[in-house]
Amino acid sequence: MKKLLAFAMLVVFVLAGAAAVQAASIELEKASTLSQILNRKELRIGLEAGYMPFEMKNKKGEIVGFDVDMATKMAEAMGVKLTLVNTAWDGIIPALLTDKFDLLASGMTVTQERNLKVNFADPYITVGQTILVAKKNEGQIKSYKDLNDPKYTVATKLGTTGDFATKKYLPNAKRNAYETEQEGAMEALNGKVDAFVYDHPFNAIYNARNAGKMVFLDQPFTYEPLAWAVRKGDPDFLNWLNNFLRQLKGDGIYEDIYGKWFNSTDWLKDVE
Repeated sequence: MKKLLAFAMLVVFVLAGAAAVQAASIELEKASTLSQILNRKELRIGLEAGYMPFEMKNKKGEIVGFDVDMATKMAEAMGVKLTLVNTAWDGIIPALLTDKFDLLASGMTVTQERNLKVNFADPYITVGQTILVAKKNEGQIKSYKDLNDPKYTVATKLGTTGDFATKKYLPNAKRNAYETEQEGAMEALNGKVDAFVYDHPFNAIYNARNAGKMVFLDQPFTYEPLAWAVRKGDPDFLNWLNNFLRQLKGDGIYEDIYGKWFNSTDWLKDVE
């Protein structure tokens, strides 16, 4: 009788444990962003259209760029619709955390400060800060170290790693921070500031568009891996993103997308 009772109790415990595991699994699936995307049949990507060549508007008003092409392939791999959510940079992480979109894919540099708020997938590209020097300073400014002087005014974009790098490496220079990278670069182009500090891809393209009108110090003085950001506590989504990136590179698709936006300037004629 005692053996029978013990067996019965064991069965109850096993069934209860199985039910608990199943319930936990269901809750985990509900919490997973990946599951939500598949159920919704829509992938929402957060970005700020204005960072060439990662995301910008063409003459038709469409958002295009390197990140957009990557996001398009991502949605195709999931078999869902892609929706781009254009968001101001200073509020882009809060927007991710409050579920305004599923994934932040906007040329964001991985920093320890940002990593406290969000999780990053494996980096998909590495860039660094470079300098566009006003033509009036040609021959005087040959590296970022030369700019670390109170007589110089340096422009950058507010809240970006260019802004952080300017504060860190050029503490003695005057700093003007602008809402957009175009504003800061234009100030340097017009000679209203002495230099503009920003990511290599943007500066390289801006210099190409204004050939001979500025001096481009193209050797990056910082190391900055860019990666997709997701909300914390979602290992399923991170796992999928990392495997997707490996597959994209292994299939040669990443190389094609990279070549389109970084090894050619044919697209410049189509953007605003």
